Amino acid sequence: MKETQQSLLLCLSFLLGCRINRVLPVRLTVNPSRSQFFRGESVTLICEDENRSDGWTVRRNTTLETRKRCGDGWGKLNGSTCNISSFYKHETGLYWCESMSGSSSSSSSIQLSVSGGSVILQSPVLPVMEGDDVTLSCRARNPTHNLPAAFYKDGSFIGDGSSGHMTLLHVSSSDEGLYKCNVKGHGESPSRRISVKEKPTTTSCPPPTPSPPSSSSSPPSSQSGLYISLSCVIVVIFLLVLVLLVLLVKRRRHKTKADNGDDVTYSDIQITQLHQQRPKESPSSAIYSDVRTDGISYGEINIRTNRTRDVRPDTDIIYSSLRNSQWSGMHPIRTE
Repeated sequence: MKETQQSLLLCLSFLLGCRINRVLPVRLTVNPSRSQFFRGESVTLICEDENRSDGWTVRRNTTLETRKRCGDGWGKLNGSTCNISSFYKHETGLYWCESMSGSSSSSSSIQLSVSGGSVILQSPVLPVMEGDDVTLSCRARNPTHNLPAAFYKDGSFIGDGSSGHMTLLHVSSSDEGLYKCNVKGHGESPSRRISVKEKPTTTSCPPPTPSPPSSSSSPPSSQSGLYISLSCVIVVIFLLVLVLLVLLVKRRRHKTKADNGDDVTYSDIQITQLHQQRPKESPSSAIYSDVRTDGISYGEINIRTNRTRDVRPDTDIIYSSLRNSQWSGMHPIRTE
């Protein structure tokens, strides 16, 4: 029972350690790497895949359109790269990569915004890892060089940057929120949310990947994690079957060994009386039989002849194959 509990605990630990998370085969890269742009700027969106460089397209959701593909009224598609020569405010929205083969595989989505003002906040496009340092930059359209800026989180002032930069050291979940900056004499940037994800504690399964915000027009979730799910389930089932088979074999062997140890088989004993006259004072004769197995058992057979009369020929007496799983020895058998 103890071995069974330990084996089941091992399988359960494996299943919990291998959490089923979505594995995205492709990611969207933005160049220049930021989420806010000035009106009229150019931007390049690239779908990067470790297995192949093409076969992906960029789609977007904006206030004017839903799931619109690059090259279909906006942008120019070249392989898996989408080039936007002029970014306008109405193009603010959600962008992601999607397979052109018809499968439901897709990347995580990125929120890109176009500002009609003169100040933007440059921050990481994707969620940052817990414990990493994050640099925020406040940029004005004119002049192009960096100016001193004030930074805010959730509407509260958090510090100044003499050159327009601020670094958040060793970020944690408490650093999540809406950030913006202000350049004196130029204006304020739109707010930008910064998300922090937990650092993975195990390497058996990939860390969770951020998914796009849930909405009726959000991109379809990736189904590639299904393969990881099936692999984990198959491995766990295999381990359980293997453990059960081992336990059944050990139980059968133990039972067989116990049964063999309790049974004692006595060898055949055959006694033949000859047709002859015995003396009146014939001494008693005895036959001893010693039977050995895993334990030692013995029996005694004592045969005494009749002193007052002749021994007549009689049918042969045969003792054969006495088996008893509860009897540890043979009691004496006497014949008159």
